[in-house]
Amino acid sequence: MKMTVTASRQPTQVGSATGAAGSALGKAAAMNQSPSMAQRWRGASNLIPALLFLGLFFLAPLIGLLLRGVLEPVPGLGNYEQLFANSAYARVLLNTFSVAGLVTLFSLLLGFPLAWAITLVPRGWGRWILNIVLLSMWTSLLARTYSWLVLLQASGVINKALMAMGIIDQPLEMVHNLTGVVIGMSYIMIPFIVLPLQATMQAIDPMILQAGSICGASPWTNFFRVFLPLCRPGLFSGGLMVFVMSLGYYVTPALLGGAQNMMLPEFIIQQVQSFLNWGLASAGAALLIVITLVLFYFYLTLQPESPVGASNAR
Repeated sequence: MKMTVTASRQPTQVGSATGAAGSALGKAAAMNQSPSMAQRWRGASNLIPALLFLGLFFLAPLIGLLLRGVLEPVPGLGNYEQLFANSAYARVLLNTFSVAGLVTLFSLLLGFPLAWAITLVPRGWGRWILNIVLLSMWTSLLARTYSWLVLLQASGVINKALMAMGIIDQPLEMVHNLTGVVIGMSYIMIPFIVLPLQATMQAIDPMILQAGSICGASPWTNFFRVFLPLCRPGLFSGGLMVFVMSLGYYVTPALLGGAQNMMLPEFIIQQVQSFLNWGLASAGAALLIVITLVLFYFYLTLQPESPVGASNAR
């Protein structure tokens, strides 16, 4: 009789345990459900001051700029047509993209090994190298540009050193041309490559590279097939930042470049200050804004999940 009672109690206990487990799963599923629309917008009223500030000091001037490009001197798209049809203006656009592309390329080529060295050396040395990079970025832009103007001129230190070593017979022309602009801007842009790239490299687990070596990968294969793809988020973000900033740079191209290497920012300032042609200048500025937004859209589309974010999530 006792055995019968015990047997009858066991299914009841199992059923109650199953019910409790189902109840717990149901509660967990309810907690994991996405919040309702009201919950999402519950704190949106706190954003009103920030949105008003952005609308008043950012969107309103931007809209005014875009309107000037199609309303002055006469309504229409004449300013944009002139910007692309005129051979001199088209050359300015070509110079802008070519300089931005070259600066981005050289910044990546020089910034990648520097970021790698900061990651590999002992922590104390890496901190010192990173501080030097930051110090160069914090130094006055005008002072750095004039320094390169002194170094690169015909009687500068670089030409004298090359002639003393017998590498060249006469001074090289490295200022007021494309060479000076690329050298000066690449030096200025390197920190903007190093910082995101070093953060990406720092987040990569060394065990991944060791696993590749254990599986028989050569050092070059391990670098190109494992390490370089993991660095892609830092390369993408740093490269995009440098390219967009190079498109809108003014001081360095104006001092180290020449009339044949005028870029779009110089062209915009010239149209405003010398010719008072606000319509054409606004069209050039609007073109820069559109290019930046398009590049940022492609970056968001192609950018994979950052290993820095994944590492922080772990």
